Amino acid sequence: MTGSSPYTCNDYRDEMTLLALRNRLNTAELSEKERRQIEKEIREFEKRIGMR
Repeated sequence: MTGSSPYTCNDYRDEMTLLALRNRLNTAELSEKERRQIEKEIREFEKRIGMR
């Protein structure tokens, strides 16, 4: 993996947070407001970690 940035604890934490948000979105009984908030958080995490 030459030339790429090292994988850090912060990267791992962000990925686990994103995974938890996705799981919550898919498994929880949510109000529309809660669902929109979680979807917004997911988009922000994806953008921050370079998935979007």
